[in-house]
Amino acid sequence: MNDIKLALLGSQGAGKSAVLVRFLTRRFIGEYASNTNSLYHKRLSIDGRQLNLEVFDPCSQSSEARCILEEPVDWADGFVVVYNISDRTSFINAKNILRQIRETRMDNCKGDTEVPVCLVGNKQDLCHVREVREDEGRCLAQENRCHFQEVSAAESYQDIANLFTQLIRQVMDHLKYRADRRRYSGSKSMAKLINNVFGKRRKSV
Repeated sequence: MNDIKLALLGSQGAGKSAVLVRFLTRRFIGEYASNTNSLYHKRLSIDGRQLNLEVFDPCSQSSEARCILEEPVDWADGFVVVYNISDRTSFINAKNILRQIRETRMDNCKGDTEVPVCLVGNKQDLCHVREVREDEGRCLAQENRCHFQEVSAAESYQDIANLFTQLIRQVMDHLKYRADRRRYSGSKSMAKLINNVFGKRRKSV
């Protein structure tokens, strides 16, 4: 059974916990502020594969809270970064979070910055008071080479389920690619070692 670890990041009021609870339980919860970090577990099946999913939902991040990001960035296989389409400040924070994910992984994860990320514009039901255009979110996602989707945790379970399913598929593909690359690198090193050992023996005969 595969283990998949995701981190959910975003500023206060973005509704990131509501997005997560909607995915895990199909229910919508009203906005609430939490000062604690939470870790959720769920078993699910995707494409016939059984998965143990862990989702880390830390307390909301401000644009200055780089230290808060370091733990989930090192731990997670993939990320959901959430902003509120009716709050431009949350969009600016999401932009900073995407940058910090890239920079932190460059520093701590041996340059493995190509981690699956989904940028989510939440509260699509508040489009009448929209402060962030959809094309701005799409452009930011393209700049950071990540998936983008606008959703409403209040109105739609299926859209949220689809984005998590797509992200989990990307994570599984990425983990397989990294494992294959490590095996290939290990095979090359072993072949070189064997060649060196037997090459020296042939020379000494």
